Amino acid sequence: MNIEILQEPSRNNPFLIINKPQGLPSAPLKSGEDSALTQAITLYPEIKTVKGKKEIEYGLLHRLDTQTSGLLLIATTQESYNSIQESQKNNNFIKWYTAKIEKINDINSYLEGFPNQEIKIKENSTVVIESYFRHYGKNNSQVRPVTKSSGKSALKKATSKLYKTEITLKENNIAICKITEGFRHQVRNHLAWLNIPVKGDFLYNPLTKKEDALLAFKATKIQFIHPITKEKCTFSLK
Repeated sequence: MNIEILQEPSRNNPFLIINKPQGLPSAPLKSGEDSALTQAITLYPEIKTVKGKKEIEYGLLHRLDTQTSGLLLIATTQESYNSIQESQKNNNFIKWYTAKIEKINDINSYLEGFPNQEIKIKENSTVVIESYFRHYGKNNSQVRPVTKSSGKSALKKATSKLYKTEITLKENNIAICKITEGFRHQVRNHLAWLNIPVKGDFLYNPLTKKEDALLAFKATKIQFIHPITKEKCTFSLK
């Protein structure tokens, strides 16, 4: 599985845009492990001059789950990394995802730990769903939304930050999802909470029976403030 280069880095564009294939980790868990970032560094060694959130992540500005394909942004200079990080703090780093969804009657009939919510979404409409999050399940392999009306135990384990997902339900069971700041599995989890989980999502879709099912979820568009021109720039998958 190899990355596809969509935007090569240059003096005027000190960042790299890649299309990560499904099944390839965004970053290595240990040095030398195959990942989208590892492959990018092989092509553009200057990425290793950037100090990121973790030493092993260098210029990687965000992650995609291993089974999620799509757009990844990597800075190739420290100045570029710092600038885009700052735009992210100001909610100017926006990410869109496209999901093929399945409809179920009630997530709580299948999976435990989801708080009650009354938001409904209809075809060709948009809703904004928000929650805090807590880790959940064996080895904290999943997450669950937390609201102010959740129990004391859930609230105690919850993030201090509120996370929002804008979801537009299109025809043919397609959902377009938009976020600024993201938490682990946020979009997939919020879709499940709306009773429209992603097709092939073994963690959050009770209709998915196989752990190796193909996840119908892709990062299709990003927008951020250009580190040099300071203008908004947008990249999309066709």
